[in-house]
Amino acid sequence: LSAAGDSAMDGDFGHLLGYPAAFFTTIAFVPQAWKSWRTRDLSGISLPMYALFTVGVAFWLGYGFALHSLPIIVANAITLTLAAVVLTLKIIQVRQIRADEPRARKAQPRKTS
Repeated sequence: LSAAGDSAMDGDFGHLLGYPAAFFTTIAFVPQAWKSWRTRDLSGISLPMYALFTVGVAFWLGYGFALHSLPIIVANAITLTLAAVVLTLKIIQVRQIRADEPRARKAQPRKTS
């Protein structure tokens, strides 16, 4: 911080870094969200990791609003939407697997000795 309390990242230079950073980190989630939506295969997605990640993105969005930073707000609003879609699909998948487990156990033939 300078003597006036202004950050060195204020103004145009900060936005020159912020917008590309926001673009690339946000666009990185599009292929995963699209594949998850299209195939409904989320077997490689960790539910705890994705839940924590989604909560973290929500906090980043709040932070962006607190700073009135458009790059942070836009990037995290889009990322939160994409992450929430993937997280919702994963939760649905986990619930379906858990619901199917008792039926699968009942369907297994018993061994007789």
